Amino acid sequence: MIPQTESRGTGVLDENIPARFTRRTQWVNWCYEKRGEDLTKVPYTPGTKRRASSTDLMTWRPFKEALEAYEASAPITYDGVGFMFCSADPFVGIDLDGCRNPETGDIAEWATKIIDSVSDKYVEASPSGTGVHVITRGTLRVGRKKGPLEVYGQERFFTFTGVKL
Repeated sequence: MIPQTESRGTGVLDENIPARFTRRTQWVNWCYEKRGEDLTKVPYTPGTKRRASSTDLMTWRPFKEALEAYEASAPITYDGVGFMFCSADPFVGIDLDGCRNPETGDIAEWATKIIDSVSDKYVEASPSGTGVHVITRGTLRVGRKKGPLEVYGQERFFTFTGVKL
């Protein structure tokens, strides 16, 4: 059984997500699922109860299909949409955790320095509102995680909210 959540996060402001992402067929839906004591975001093939794979493009769909499945909440209640990074796209995602005050929108100085150092970027709030996602052009074969900073170029997915910063 797929766990359902009470909250659907921040929603998806699709009009704010740039076409350079939405025109690609690398979209999934995602649901919060409990693993131990933590909630994690698990990707699903849009409109199904099947988990999507970060290495299997046959489990990804166009943005419109992922958005429609999210809005319809069928066949399950998805918590949002996500973008799968792969070696065939020109994008790298930077995930900055715990750097944003969701009430005020203030971003920690260490995160602001990282955001400001990136050019040609799309920046948005994470579903929790406490993190920031930065997507830019670049290539990265091996992802990195160091404390609250994660950087990926393939075989991972990022949630998208459309809450631009």
